[in-house]
Amino acid sequence: MIRVSNIKVPLGFNFGDLWGLCVRQLKIPEKSLISVKLSKKSVDARRKSDVHFIISVDISAKGEQKLLKQLKNASPVEEFTYIVPQVTAEKSPVVVGFGPAGMFAALVLAMAGAKPIVLERGQDVDSRVKAVENFQIGGRLNPESNVQFGEGGAGTFSDGKLTTGIKDKRIQTVLKWLVEFGAPEEIAYLAKPHIGTDKLRDTVKNLRKRVIQLGGDVRFGAKFDGYTTENGCVTSISYTDSEGSHSIETDNVILATGHSARDVFELLYDKNVDMSQKNFAIGMRIEHLRKDIDRAMYGDFAGHPALKAADYKLAVHLPDGRAAYTFCMCPGGEVVAASSEDGRLAVNGMSCFARDDVNSNSALLVNVTPDDFGSEHPLAGMYFQRDIEEKAYIAGGSDYSAPVILVGDFLDNRLSVEFGRVQPSYRPKVKFAMPQEYLPEFVCRSLKSGIVEMGRKIKGFDDKDAVLTGVESRSSSPVRINRSESLESLSVGGLFPCGEGVGYAGGIVSAAVDGMKCAEAVLRRI
Repeated sequence: MIRVSNIKVPLGFNFGDLWGLCVRQLKIPEKSLISVKLSKKSVDARRKSDVHFIISVDISAKGEQKLLKQLKNASPVEEFTYIVPQVTAEKSPVVVGFGPAGMFAALVLAMAGAKPIVLERGQDVDSRVKAVENFQIGGRLNPESNVQFGEGGAGTFSDGKLTTGIKDKRIQTVLKWLVEFGAPEEIAYLAKPHIGTDKLRDTVKNLRKRVIQLGGDVRFGAKFDGYTTENGCVTSISYTDSEGSHSIETDNVILATGHSARDVFELLYDKNVDMSQKNFAIGMRIEHLRKDIDRAMYGDFAGHPALKAADYKLAVHLPDGRAAYTFCMCPGGEVVAASSEDGRLAVNGMSCFARDDVNSNSALLVNVTPDDFGSEHPLAGMYFQRDIEEKAYIAGGSDYSAPVILVGDFLDNRLSVEFGRVQPSYRPKVKFAMPQEYLPEFVCRSLKSGIVEMGRKIKGFDDKDAVLTGVESRSSSPVRINRSESLESLSVGGLFPCGEGVGYAGGIVSAAVDGMKCAEAVLRRI
């Protein structure tokens, strides 16, 4: 099989006619073709007068070596088959956390016959959805089951982006399995694939069912609260649920608790587990009308039926050495309440598969480093986050209303008094407040400069009516649990820090891949 890349096709192209495309445009004799499959599709909007698709196709044909020489941008397809070894485990490995890293770790272990036990402090996805919706309409925050905690992790209440900067053959398997569990088939070929929060909910549920079918045990409302060791290695873990305290004897624990499990960080610190400070970023969510972003990115092609809501990714380097950038852009989505602790406020972005809500939003962030934390304590970055979230909670009125301000007023350093064309999507409520009430001065200064620079890159990004909602503080973990080449903690044998929460991933796909790698490391120990 060969892959032919960088084929230009118009927006109106009939993707059911890939066979004819190969015959006409690539001039491959029809009698030579055996199969044709779309392998990549992206939008090229660099010239607003000529927005089109760029695609790649995988071709099986007679005389492929001859075709490789004849066709431009052709290369052999590297096929990868993920093989899971079979084992017999005397003691079940335990996976703590059932976000992307924990889910894929549990799946690999279950496929291997290791019968993993999964502990998830939050609830199953259906119960979790009810808890989040109740909070959004003004109900009480459930600190154990919310946007951060529960089946599927924080990614379940996001845009479900599957883009990643890592290079790993396991990515093919992650996407393949997600499709098997209900994700849209297009994630296998889109250059910027996403599932959407609505599709993700069924996908994670189906993955959990497969883990159980293969002999795994998934326990919800099960909060990890400790472990024991002997000769420097794990011998058991403990957890608490509605029925009390429990202990599980085990030699292998995959710790995939996510970046918001701050009590776990403190527990590990108290046990002298080797950890270190880590760079992360902080800022606000910026919200525009979706139609304005579509117009800015697609020009006169905005609204074309072949185009979905436009996305963007921006980064600017500022004179003071800081960087401002957008992250986790949610086209046609909403700003969602992402708090997980009483008296602390955080926001995130979320969109459904259709991406058809009125607004588009993105995190607008400024990088922070250990030099900003004011302490060499390993958890200083976490305390830095907490302090900002507490101030944001107070700025919003101490009832989980989010502090907001219009871009024009922020740039002019005045408090907003009414909304313009853009209405905020955050629930339960919002309140006008100056970002300086909760964000450090250097963050505010960098955000102002960044917005102006980004407005030069995307027309209307600095629209005075765009809404800024605070505070976006959970973009990544402020802590890294240090591990060895075997992926085990440097301090505890058999303890495998895993995924985004402990500093080894950044997004759904990279976390899933890290979960698979940690599961493989556990299987080598069994």
